[in-house]
Amino acid sequence: MNEPMSEAPVPLNVAVLTISDTRTEDTDKSGRTLVERATAAGHQVVAKRIVKDDVYCIRAIVAGWIADPDVQVVLTTGGTGFTGRDSTPEAVTVLLDKEVQGFGERFRQLSGDEIGSSTVQSRAFGGLANGCVIFCLPGSTGACCTGWDGILAEQLDSRHKPCNFASLVIPGRGQHG
Repeated sequence: MNEPMSEAPVPLNVAVLTISDTRTEDTDKSGRTLVERATAAGHQVVAKRIVKDDVYCIRAIVAGWIADPDVQVVLTTGGTGFTGRDSTPEAVTVLLDKEVQGFGERFRQLSGDEIGSSTVQSRAFGGLANGCVIFCLPGSTGACCTGWDGILAEQLDSRHKPCNFASLVIPGRGQHG
């Protein structure tokens, strides 16, 4: 059982990237969901973009955010499926110093309760690069809610015990790389 949280949470700087060939700011419900949930949790959303599902366009944006010392967390939505245009894993995994295998495993476990065996086609994943954590979620609003509510809300909370990802990205609190 988790211990009661007594200290104030440390807000993190979050960047949100929606990967889609069709979404606009007006129709980007999944990106908006991640922004709303991160903000409600006390984090600062420092960047939000939409990019077409293209390996090199995705990689360029994520690499830029990983290199930016003001970005501690990158959340992506979209491009993690199994169709021909889904290329987020191919774009981002080459940038990672370490992969968080448990993120994808846990996401698919939670998602299985909602969408059954279709969850096996999800290639959601997470990792660490240059002291920044990256979590790549499917493009549906429901998947973003599942990922945030079931994993990220706790793991990005500096008070969550016994461990959390916030401690890895807060200067002086953890180890980078």
